[in-house]
Amino acid sequence: MPQSFAAIYLHIVFSTKNRQPRMDRDFQPRLFAYFGGIANNHECELLAAGGMPDHVHLLVSLARTMSTSEMARLMKANSSSWLRTEGRPDIRWQDGYGAFSVSQSNLESVREYLAAQEEHHRKLSFQDEFRELLRRHQISWDENYVWG
Repeated sequence: MPQSFAAIYLHIVFSTKNRQPRMDRDFQPRLFAYFGGIANNHECELLAAGGMPDHVHLLVSLARTMSTSEMARLMKANSSSWLRTEGRPDIRWQDGYGAFSVSQSNLESVREYLAAQEEHHRKLSFQDEFRELLRRHQISWDENYVWG
């Protein structure tokens, strides 16, 4: 086959350092737009974004040449630099991330899930939400290393 093709969709989740609630609702649209620019600059596409003051969810279509770890690194590093220039050095990211594969048939349900974060978190903490994502994707974890 002379060409390479890929349809890779990821749900990437990461929190602020120590899960500090630093991202106010008014600021989130600008931050999400910046995440979209980061994706576009690397031939990827941000399909949806959502979050709460202490974490973000990104639904990303990856370019066939982009790895999961590289996309997470770029999102966090580039947005950290931008946040400093925007006078928001109080927003810092945790070291790790979660990345979960999404099938084409589930893109709309993930978009809806990201859009309903505020409602969702009236009943569930970020930690419980993240544990549920790990369970759904059959990823084992050690509580001693997830939140550090």
